[in-house]
Parts: sequence; structure tokens; C-alpha cells
Amino acid sequence: LASLPQAYNIHVNGVLHCRVRYSQLLGLHEQLRKEYGANVVPAFPPKKIFTLTPAEVEQRREQLEKYMQAVRQDPTLGGSETFNSFLRKAQQETQQIPTEEVVLEVLLSNGQKVKVTILTSDQTEDVLEAVASKLDLPDDLVGYFSLFLVRETKDGAFSFVRKLQEFELPYVSVTSLHNPEFRIILRKSYWDSSYDDDVMEHRVGLNLLYAQTVSDIEHGWILVNKEQHRQLKSLQEKFIRLAQTLKYYGYLKFDPCVTDFPEKGCHVVVSAGNNELNFQVRLPSEQIKEGSFKVTRMRCWRVTSSVPMSNGPSGSSPGKSEVKLELAFEYLMSKDRLQWVTITSPQAIMLSICLQSMVDELMVKKSGGSIRKMFRRRVNGALRRSDSQQAVKSPPLLVSGTLQPWERRQAKLTSVSLRGISHSSSANEVGANDFHGNYAFEGIGDEDL
Repeated sequence: LASLPQAYNIHVNGVLHCRVRYSQLLGLHEQLRKEYGANVVPAFPPKKIFTLTPAEVEQRREQLEKYMQAVRQDPTLGGSETFNSFLRKAQQETQQIPTEEVVLEVLLSNGQKVKVTILTSDQTEDVLEAVASKLDLPDDLVGYFSLFLVRETKDGAFSFVRKLQEFELPYVSVTSLHNPEFRIILRKSYWDSSYDDDVMEHRVGLNLLYAQTVSDIEHGWILVNKEQHRQLKSLQEKFIRLAQTLKYYGYLKFDPCVTDFPEKGCHVVVSAGNNELNFQVRLPSEQIKEGSFKVTRMRCWRVTSSVPMSNGPSGSSPGKSEVKLELAFEYLMSKDRLQWVTITSPQAIMLSICLQSMVDELMVKKSGGSIRKMFRRRVNGALRRSDSQQAVKSPPLLVSGTLQPWERRQAKLTSVSLRGISHSSSANEVGANDFHGNYAFEGIGDEDL
């Protein structure tokens, strides 16, 4: 009897995105070769005449995983409509959600709900533009905002899961989780607060920034005293200007986690903003220390994960095994000393994406570009990237494919690299291709030390 076709699961942030077969991936490969040429598209795992052995099945899965990573990290292939539409179609088919008109609820930072009528098959950019249209946000400001998947906590705050990408369908992504705690929220998506000037030129942009800043203050993300709070409420634009001078303005705050800096096992609250990761560390002695790691001094970073073997009886639910995620970055502590710093957090992938977007923003700004130019627009019905965006890489697509992923003791969730990184003795078992190289690090000078 012929065996059933092998299925491969593609995960994003540890959550099933879609399930595909070898033949579907081969079809995608052939289409990419036809459009971009064989010299651009990476090699694809070859067909086999005979039935695969278990070892060959695992080998093919690893080869397909590397192939998908390679395509995603390529700025041309990873941003192509061919690649992204393939993932969107596969996501919709896997989740078995038919194309129909629905009402999607999107939250603003102040808790206001924006209801937009969309198709279940509408991609992230379509939904973002629908929300912007409902709010009367001008087209040239849409690129300053993004949709984020968040999880609502008991105190009414939000834990950020990820930024919704162009290869997914927002309605399908949120409804397939089958949990009302997961929501979609609209927030600004840049890190340099000088871009606030562009947004504040329009009334709606000013209102959105105002609502987000008020929310961040209420949740304690931005530090402010009573007198400052009274002044901030007096006038919206004055509110934003003054808020820019406050500590942690524009930062994204993550859930409490664990770090090995300055010593192993320290509890830490990490915030991302102003081209840095800010650490508020609680030492084993209960002393609180604070410090920041500039993205320009990070030589490279990596995200790894491990899935523990299930210790339960045979047939127990594999979903109970938790994925342990780690973000580690190599930091220039002093002129001649590099040191690895590790953060163990379920939000490690989101942290990595924040670092990547900071580097992208630095490089685009250095080349004289702007967020307006970075935003992908439709030209004659097709999605196009601007020249300034071609210079930077796509965020990582975290791919792992297997019918029984919980049986894998160690799983590399990402192997995207911006540039060649020489193998470091401190990197231990992680290979050179598992790193995110940092172009911004190359420009560091003595004055930065």
C-alpha cells in the first residue's frame, strides 16, 4: 500500500500557521524559479523514486526547513507576492476558513474598538488599510502603523505576541487560536520618536499617538510624575512633545523573564526602544539594577528553542510540552571585550524582530531613506518594495515542519543571517547560519566606546 503523503507543519512564533505537502512546496519552488531564475532561488530537496525511510523523512524535513528559511530571508524572494500568497492560501486551507465577508474588531491603545468589514482572505496590508480608512488616517501615514497580535492580561494590559506579517491573514490568525484573550491592536511601528513629527501633522495621527502615550503611561510603561501628568493632559501636541522627554517613551515593554546577566538566573523586565534593550534586573540579593544594551554594539544575535520530551504516559497530549525560547546577543562590553547575554522568554522571537527592525530603521535612515519610502505600496495592482527597503532583510519566518513536533528535543526555530558571521567559540553548538548579523555594528567607532 502506498503511504499517505508526508505533511509538514509551518509554525510562526511556535503557533501552527499552515500544513503543506512536498508537492505543494515543489510547485512554489518551480514558480519562483520561473519568475526569478535558477541562480536566485536556493536549491530544493530532490524527489525520491522509492518510499522514504524514517531517516530520509527527517532529512527531507530539515532540508525543506532550510529551504523555506533561505527563501524568506532573501529580500526579493521573501517579499514576493508569489511566496507570501502561497503561505496565505495554505493558512486559509489548513484552518478550513472559507472566503466570506466578516466583521473584524481591531483595538486602539485606549481600548476603543474599530470594527471593519473585510474578507476572511484579506491579507495584513488590506486589513491595515481598512482600519486606516475607517479612522480617516491619510494614506501617507499608514506605513507608520502596524497591526499586532496581543494577548489581553487580567489587569487589562496587553502582552505582545507578534507583529502581523504580509504572509498571513489577520482574521484567520486570530480566530484559529480559539481564545478570546487574543486580540489585534493598532500601534505605531517605528522606534525613532523623531518620526512623531510626521504623524502629528494630521489630526487622526495625533489622536492615535496621544491615545497610545496615555495608555503606556497608565500601564507604567512611561515614567511620569503628577505634575507632568497634569501638563500632558492640557494639550495633545504638548502632551506628545513632553512625553518624548520622559524615560522609556516609545519603548515596548515585555513580560518578566530570566537573564544570565549580570549573573545566571536573574529576573528581568526587558523593554525595547530608542535603539536599545533596557534591562531592569532583580539580582538574587533582591537588589534592583538597571542598564541598557545599544543595538549598535550588538555584533549578532540568535534565537533558539528546545522542546522537552513528554514525560507523561503514552498517548498523553503533546500540547502540554512547553517550548523554551532564548534570545542571545553578543555585546561589545568594552573596546576589546565581547560577551554573550542570554534572555530566556516566551517572547524571544518578538524581541528578535524588534532588534531586526531597529537595525533596518538605522540602515534606511543612514542611507537617507524614510518610513514613507519603506512602506510597501501597490503599483498597478502588485505589491512593490521601495529601493530603500531592498537594502534590508525581511523579518525571520520561523519554520519547523513535522507531524510530531513535540518529539524533537532540540529545534532551531530560525536560521536567518543578514551577513556572514565567523563561528565564535562562545557560540557553542549553534552554527554560523543561526545568527542574525548586525550591519549597524560595523559602523561603530571609538566615540561609541
